[in-house]
Amino acid sequence: MDWNSFAECFDSMTCIISVEKKTDGGCGTVRIVTGNRRYLDSLALAAGGVEIDSGKKTEFVPNCEYTRYIPKDLNFEDVCYRCAVLKQPIHNCIHATRYPFDIMAFFQPLHSGDEGIGYLSYTQVLVPKSDDNLMSLNISQEVAMEVIGTCIKLRDNKPFHEIMQGVIEDIRRICGAEFCCVLLMDDNTRKCSVLGESKAPDSGLAWMEKYLDDDFYELAETWMDTMAGSFCLVIRDDDDMQFVRRRNPKWARSMAQAGVERLVLFPLIPRGQFLGYIMAVNFDTESTQHIKDTLELTTYFIASEIANNRFIDQLKALNKVDLLTGVMNRNAMNCRASELCGAADGGPCPKGVVFADLNGLKYVNDHQGHIAGDLLLKNAAMILQSTFIGDEIYRVGGDEFLVLLHETDEADMEQKIADIKKKSALFENVSFSAGCSLLESGRDIRKAVEKADAMMYEDKEDYYRKHPDMRRH
Repeated sequence: MDWNSFAECFDSMTCIISVEKKTDGGCGTVRIVTGNRRYLDSLALAAGGVEIDSGKKTEFVPNCEYTRYIPKDLNFEDVCYRCAVLKQPIHNCIHATRYPFDIMAFFQPLHSGDEGIGYLSYTQVLVPKSDDNLMSLNISQEVAMEVIGTCIKLRDNKPFHEIMQGVIEDIRRICGAEFCCVLLMDDNTRKCSVLGESKAPDSGLAWMEKYLDDDFYELAETWMDTMAGSFCLVIRDDDDMQFVRRRNPKWARSMAQAGVERLVLFPLIPRGQFLGYIMAVNFDTESTQHIKDTLELTTYFIASEIANNRFIDQLKALNKVDLLTGVMNRNAMNCRASELCGAADGGPCPKGVVFADLNGLKYVNDHQGHIAGDLLLKNAAMILQSTFIGDEIYRVGGDEFLVLLHETDEADMEQKIADIKKKSALFENVSFSAGCSLLESGRDIRKAVEKADAMMYEDKEDYYRKHPDMRRH
């Protein structure tokens, strides 16, 4: 067969790929036999002008392994094997993170007179990257109905972690895996956390909590590099694990120690924001494609739901935080007061209240401008935060702050009021008037605030007697 002439018959970027069939029936070496001019030009661009291994200038050489031009990709090899050897036509959308676009890929088996090698034509069309196109997910109707049926639970009116736990248990059963987990990664704290996990009743695997020490985040950070831009990682057998051993020996050792023999790993990246991973461990290799399809669709729903939930949490936080000073705001204080008033007697509640008013804010705003006034408020909040460590601090008015103390007595509160006044002397224009009161129960919160407020005004009158020029006009 004249593969060169055959490839040139296609207008779209097309190449011919050969796949060796191992004696045990497995996938052997995958090679790019030839391609039309448009494909070969795109191949040179994909390689960035250099060979992957040698770093030399890329020139297409017929029948070379595909890894000469792009990083080794177990998913690509699996699709080529199923097409060329198992004779399955495949239409795929490749969401490779190494490219700024998605690839609509068409794999068509070709006749081969050699029992030990199969051929396929591979045609690709570049399309804008999108993670919202469900039609591009490569799944059967059976998988779609199973996953959508369980992901409907995401609409339940329950705590999010409880919902996710139920969903991941269903996903593990659908996958027939020994263990399934959603692992979140926080770039700011460099910590990993488990959103949901499930394991088979007879499993000897440990829960993820056992491994989430200070070093685990650093290990998990290497997973994306190991995937080398592919949209997922599938480890089915020792050959696949050997690939991981070469690329990431530390991770391979940790999996061996944990009893992980087979793994499907998908990153959660809704709208370009990396959140973590979903994984299935020690599955039936005969169901590999079913499990891969299940997690591909699951990833779409779960990643979107996690992103939405985080956004809602951020909005809730902003609704209760004073953006200028970083302490909680009046709305948060009103909610807290309602909560304390409605709590049953004997429940945990603050032991004391300190009401602190910033002296001279209006004078600073009028004579030095609002930028100076904002700085005054920020410094005041910083003093309170450094003094009332572990307590609840609220900005309840323009120049008014309220603190709920959890473990305190009258002498302790008076000492802390003296401390904030002493610290204020280190800052220009910062000065507090303050009062305090003890709480016997949460239902006394409003009376305690009124008492502390009255004491604060007595302290303020004393301040203005000593500084009449700072009195409000």
